[in-house]
Amino acid sequence: MGLLELLILAVGLSMDAFAVSVCKGLSVPRAGAGECCIAGVWFGGFQALMPLLGYLLGSQFKDYITSVDHWIAFVLILIIGVNMIREAQGKEEDAEVCPKEENPFAFKTMLMLAVATSIDALAVGITLAFLNVALIPSVTFIGVTTFVISAIGIRIGNLFGMKYKSRAEFAGGVILICIGLKILLEHLGILG
Repeated sequence: MGLLELLILAVGLSMDAFAVSVCKGLSVPRAGAGECCIAGVWFGGFQALMPLLGYLLGSQFKDYITSVDHWIAFVLILIIGVNMIREAQGKEEDAEVCPKEENPFAFKTMLMLAVATSIDALAVGITLAFLNVALIPSVTFIGVTTFVISAIGIRIGNLFGMKYKSRAEFAGGVILICIGLKILLEHLGILG
C-alpha cells in the first residue's frame, strides 16, 4: 500500500470523526484551538489505536487464511463503506440538530464517541495485517490525518453548521468502497 492509498484510506476512515466533530463544533459558542485539539486527540488517537489492535488480531490468523485474505479485506471494507453511505442517506440534514450539551468535551462523552467512530478502523487494521504494511507509520499516519480532519470539523461545525455532515459520511463510504475494490482487483491480477 503506497502513501497515496494510505492517505485515501485515512481520509475515508476519518469521515465519521469529521461528522461528529462538526456536531461538536455546533455545541460550543466559540471553537478555539483548545476544542480543536481535544477533538483531534480523542478521534485521532482512537483512529490510530484501533487499526493497531486490528492488525495485531489479524496477524494472529494471517497464516491460516492467506489464500482468501483479499476477499476478507474487500468484504470488511465494503461493509464499512456501504454502512457509511447508508447512514449518510438516512439522515435528514435539515431536521437533524446536534443537541446542546453542558460540557460537550466531557471525558465520558468523548470516550464513547471516539470508540464509536473508530470501530471501522479496527476492521481496517485486520485488513492491514493481510497487506503487509509498515504498521507504526501507517497507524500514525491514520491518527494524524484524523486529528487534522477532526480539528477542521470542529471549526467547520462552529462556523457553518450541519450542512456538510451527511455529505462527508457519504464521501467517506465511497472512498472506502473504492479502496476495497482496488485491493480485490489487485489480488485477482486485474490491476497491476
